Amino acid sequence: MAKKEQSLGQRVVRSIQEYGLVSAGERLVVAVSGGADSVCLLHILTQWQKESGVKLHIAHLNHQLRGAEADSDAGYVSDLACHLGLPATIERRDVAAHRDQKGGSLEEAAREVRYSFLAEVAKATGASKVMVGHTRDDHIETIVMHLLRGTGIAGLRGLQPRSLLQFGKGKGWLEVVRPLLEVTRQETLDYCQRHQLKPRSDSSNESPSFLRNRVRLELLPVLKNYNPSIDKALVRLAAIAGDDVSFIEEQASRLWNEVAGEEDGAIYLDMNKIASLQRAMQRQIFRLAVARLRGSLKDVEADHIEAMVDFLSRPAGKRLCLPDGLTLFTEYGRLVLTSARSPLCPLPPLEGVFNLDVPGETILPGWQVKADILREPVDDGEDGFAASFDLDKVGRELVVRRRKPGDRFQPLGMDNTKKLQDFMVDARIPRSWRGRVPLVCSAEQILWVVGWRIDDRVKVTEATRKILRLEFERLA
Repeated sequence: MAKKEQSLGQRVVRSIQEYGLVSAGERLVVAVSGGADSVCLLHILTQWQKESGVKLHIAHLNHQLRGAEADSDAGYVSDLACHLGLPATIERRDVAAHRDQKGGSLEEAAREVRYSFLAEVAKATGASKVMVGHTRDDHIETIVMHLLRGTGIAGLRGLQPRSLLQFGKGKGWLEVVRPLLEVTRQETLDYCQRHQLKPRSDSSNESPSFLRNRVRLELLPVLKNYNPSIDKALVRLAAIAGDDVSFIEEQASRLWNEVAGEEDGAIYLDMNKIASLQRAMQRQIFRLAVARLRGSLKDVEADHIEAMVDFLSRPAGKRLCLPDGLTLFTEYGRLVLTSARSPLCPLPPLEGVFNLDVPGETILPGWQVKADILREPVDDGEDGFAASFDLDKVGRELVVRRRKPGDRFQPLGMDNTKKLQDFMVDARIPRSWRGRVPLVCSAEQILWVVGWRIDDRVKVTEATRKILRLEFERLA
């Protein structure tokens, strides 16, 4: 082998060893499309096979999008496998049908189907990971695509030498390694030409209908007019972002057990502790919560994470809907992240009618209620579970009950009464919570929809002589 080709092979092997991508004797699936990148990778791995003891298995998927051209690609890969003496799995999948069924872009559908196929091949062959031929050019294009989509700092890392991808719908994980990230696309073409490998050319790589193609063919050439070294600048940016993200991820992992807990398919986060953290750490805690709950951050973008951080200031009972059925809501000093279609209800079941000790403390199922009579008003906080009333207007004979048909009250700030049902709908109280919301009532009326609103007619005014302050606290 000529010196230049030796250099390329050595560089790839050095990357594998430097990043610890492969262990001696491992069984590996090599994704081979038939293009120069994957063919170059396969050829180098084949030459390295004897030295390393790795066992290679080729995987090729026909996406059924390019007709006879795709069939020819499959034939080429099959012939290449025979020539190299390697086993191969070559299959067809209807990517267009998958896209029509699941929605989204054709690019995303192709990616989902392809990695699901590679995971199946890895499982069937007993392989520990899949190697793909992503190059430095793919890395740069990915960084730009992430920028266009409004990425956070994590997206600036671009492609990583090693990543874990979830395939199917929570069916499992696939470890993907990328040994060519320091090799350019042109270098793989040159390598194939020297070795007379004659890789295939995918005509869809020239189609402007795909974002990656437009970035490669249209946007990057324009950016090079502003900075001829834009490639180096982006790679440097990715490396710096990678270092920063690794540090923040490490710090967040150390903090996790102090600020979070997991139970019954939900993540519970201590609002006060998270609120005291720097915003960068808050973002990472939320990213970690999503990743732990659903296995990946797929479809959860920077604006979703920012919305979660901003949600720290929202009162109890509010909720934030996130991709893939995730819901974030507040309850008594903590945030709850759940993947359930209907958010977990933070309110304990409430059956019966209970008298309150005024003043004093009353224990209800799941609640402790404290009643104080004051001369001066105090801050009721923002969580909705403490409220103040004009004692002369509400009296001392108070009860707590759940809602019943026909209930009405006059929400604070309104001039007329309103059906409780309509108020709950307008306040976006989840349907599954409504029967558990405690109502503080006198003999005449509802005084307080606990957690949401008091009745306007019993509010504290300048004429108030004595104040009744009630506070509900959830019992563990």
